[in-house]
Amino acid sequence: MRFIYAEYNMYHNCIGVTTFDGYILKIDCGKAEEGLKTTPCSECALNALAIDKPLEYARLYLEDCMQTWVDAEDSLELW
Repeated sequence: MRFIYAEYNMYHNCIGVTTFDGYILKIDCGKAEEGLKTTPCSECALNALAIDKPLEYARLYLEDCMQTWVDAEDSLELW
């Protein structure tokens, strides 16, 4: 079983993903969100996701699904 750990760094606005195999990946949240079409509500949701669930944020970024997630968050505003 492979373990993985992610943590948000508020001083650098980045997420550090560490595997216990010795690999380290750092994701710059500013660069990751560059070019996304967001609303103030979805920006707030992205910030909360990075802080509260950094591993999920990293997964969305690495799988290139962030815009789809943002669009889904924005569609929830109607309800």
